[in-house]
Amino acid sequence: MYDAKTMTDCAEEIALAQAIGAIGTADFVPRATDYLRAVAPFPGCFLTLLDGTRPPLHIYDNVRVERRSAVIDRYLDGAYLLDPFYTAYRASRPCAFLHLSDVAPDRFSQSTYSREYYNSIRLEDEAAFLIDLPSGKHLFYSIGRLDGQPRFSARDVRGFRRILPVFAAMNRRHFADDAYAVPGPEVAVGNEIDQAMARFGADALTDREREIAILVLKGHSSKSIAMATGIAPGTVKIHRKNIYRKLKISSQSELFALFLRALADRDRGGAGAIPAGV
Repeated sequence: MYDAKTMTDCAEEIALAQAIGAIGTADFVPRATDYLRAVAPFPGCFLTLLDGTRPPLHIYDNVRVERRSAVIDRYLDGAYLLDPFYTAYRASRPCAFLHLSDVAPDRFSQSTYSREYYNSIRLEDEAAFLIDLPSGKHLFYSIGRLDGQPRFSARDVRGFRRILPVFAAMNRRHFADDAYAVPGPEVAVGNEIDQAMARFGADALTDREREIAILVLKGHSSKSIAMATGIAPGTVKIHRKNIYRKLKISSQSELFALFLRALADRDRGGAGAIPAGV
């Protein structure tokens, strides 16, 4: 008789062998994802390629067709700029397994990003593998559990961190030829992401107010913003009031919608300023 641990180890080894066998084929990412599921189950996986200067490049997802607009398109259209995992990547570009609790701001569950994006796609919990490639780019495997499912446990997290070296090595081998090159001009022409963030509200807000608006959208409390910017919490609250007044809004939901509209205006060739009529 085999005990539960032995059976789990056996399933993990079989999944690993299948993933290794699929390196260099179109079936690699699904088999690699099955290997992760052998460690701890989850339904959703979304894989992008990051280079730190342009929007993420979509590589793979298992999202149903009818949900693609809400889950995939909305993220790639600009919601990724508020993603705490993406913020962590931009800060240090690690090779790491990260759980949401490792990267989320102190008020993330109350943030507009959480309410308007996480809740809309019924995401209960999220974790991510960030894998550095020889090209200097990173793979971002986002794995998630949905409403009604348990959050990733401490045991799940330990299991994912245990297999990180093997999982990263497989992916580096599969993506070694840099076949997924990010199109567009070289980085030297300017950082599109930083420019997009800096231009938000350019016609209405000061530099400090734009900085605070982005931190609010990411889920930082006034205390957290004060620590990040070096100003008093009371001053942060004054800035927040001024932001709402200048943008003629009254809620974070409206601020989030305005942010996405500004990004869409940028993609159409506009300056990324506040759209007319607001």
